[in-house]
Amino acid sequence: MTYTNPILDADWSDPDVLRVGDDYYLTASSFGRAPGLPLLHSRDLVNWTLVGHALQLLEPAAEFRRPRHDCGVWAPSLRHHDDRFWIFWGDPDQGIFQVNAPEIRGPWTRPHLVKAGKGLIDPCPLWDDETGEAYLVHAWAKSRSGVKNRLTGHRMNPDGRSLLDEGKVIVDGDRIPGWFTLEGPKLYRHEGRFWILAPAGGVETGWQGAFRAREFFGPYEERVVLEQKDTDVNGPHQGGWVRTQHGEDWFLHFQQRGAYGRVVHLQPMSWGPDGWPVIGDDGAPVATHELPALPPQKPAAPATDDDFPGGRFGRQWAWTANPQDGWATQHSGDGLRLSCVRTADLHDLRKLPNILTQRLPGRPSAVEVTLELPSEDPGARGGLAVLGDAFSWIGLQRGPDGTVHLVHRFAEGVAERERDAAHPRLVPTGRVRLRIEIREGARCQFFHDVGEGLRPSGPVFAATPWRWVGALLGLVSLAPEGSGHAGSAVFTRFRITPL
Repeated sequence: MTYTNPILDADWSDPDVLRVGDDYYLTASSFGRAPGLPLLHSRDLVNWTLVGHALQLLEPAAEFRRPRHDCGVWAPSLRHHDDRFWIFWGDPDQGIFQVNAPEIRGPWTRPHLVKAGKGLIDPCPLWDDETGEAYLVHAWAKSRSGVKNRLTGHRMNPDGRSLLDEGKVIVDGDRIPGWFTLEGPKLYRHEGRFWILAPAGGVETGWQGAFRAREFFGPYEERVVLEQKDTDVNGPHQGGWVRTQHGEDWFLHFQQRGAYGRVVHLQPMSWGPDGWPVIGDDGAPVATHELPALPPQKPAAPATDDDFPGGRFGRQWAWTANPQDGWATQHSGDGLRLSCVRTADLHDLRKLPNILTQRLPGRPSAVEVTLELPSEDPGARGGLAVLGDAFSWIGLQRGPDGTVHLVHRFAEGVAERERDAAHPRLVPTGRVRLRIEIREGARCQFFHDVGEGLRPSGPVFAATPWRWVGALLGLVSLAPEGSGHAGSAVFTRFRITPL
């Protein structure tokens, strides 16, 4: 039996992986969305389900009341120590944080700032069972610190709450011929050596490196252990090593795929006669491979569909900023009732915190949802969006005379406001089925059905990512500035199906 890469075909950016007993866990970057730090579970390293999030709100909460799409949670590391799960991550504007919990589903502690500073990213802790000492390594974001291409190491208090020194550069990429943008380190102990697995060369074109040393502070020697070679997997790097309960070694990493974000691949891994790791097919990514020697599991993937029972939404959804009370209303039936939040930014979805999002599927797919607009507030609207640096959405809008119109709008990446992608159309029922067909290259065709069957709307829209985040699917519910409650938009039967 074989598996095919990517094993997670959506934007699970900067993955890290961990085994505890017979269970495998994975977390990923969540940037400015809330909840953050997704938690995935598997028994076979191929089939994954989303079981929760470790971070309910980004802190300080006031700074994330508005979208900060490329900020927030960068490249977390997931570890298990002292019967607790630990996640460390870097916020490029604030510093290195950690949370911990007795079980993967929590309860998780509030974020604790381990090291304050600008540009501190991609931290990874290590508790050394041989000596009882603890360490931490991190990278640098030049955009905040003016520094990049180096890894800094610290001794860490074993309680994980503070560092014991000012830090020392333990790997300087500027001193390694041909290496640049060294980042994303993961720290391990193996056969008497300290190992750092870290990528370089940039997310779209780079490679995975390995570094080893007898002492934590070095000196380290390096080797490229995974690169594109003659495959179609560009920039294969940044991820984590895991050893199964049966002694097999595997490496999970991402591939940057434009609007689809960073999809996750699983590579076989072994240790060569010279003691260096061998990843993939002699250092090249594999497209298919024999399954890990683990108990067979039923096919599984993170949930996408949702009937919104009781007005609640599933774990796959996240807001574009910290949520506020009243955005979603629970009730006795099915369907998601989103408040038409009043805003001065009706013209630009990129500025709105109250868009409920999930990841764009990496394979050609059709996205459908049914929408009603009971709000009677003039200008109130609801819809289904593809959201990135450019965006497009289709939905319903209440007119000044009380009528409801189908509208379809978009904005280019350089545009400050949206404009029509198709002519508005009267919808007497106030109800519509919306559909987006996402084809190769993240090219999106929008459709609507107001009782006459599906009809295409507007030209094809090519989804775009943010700088570091893949494009998102979003549910939109808005109203113009004013006083009082503006009513709601109701979404039912959200589905994503393969094309």
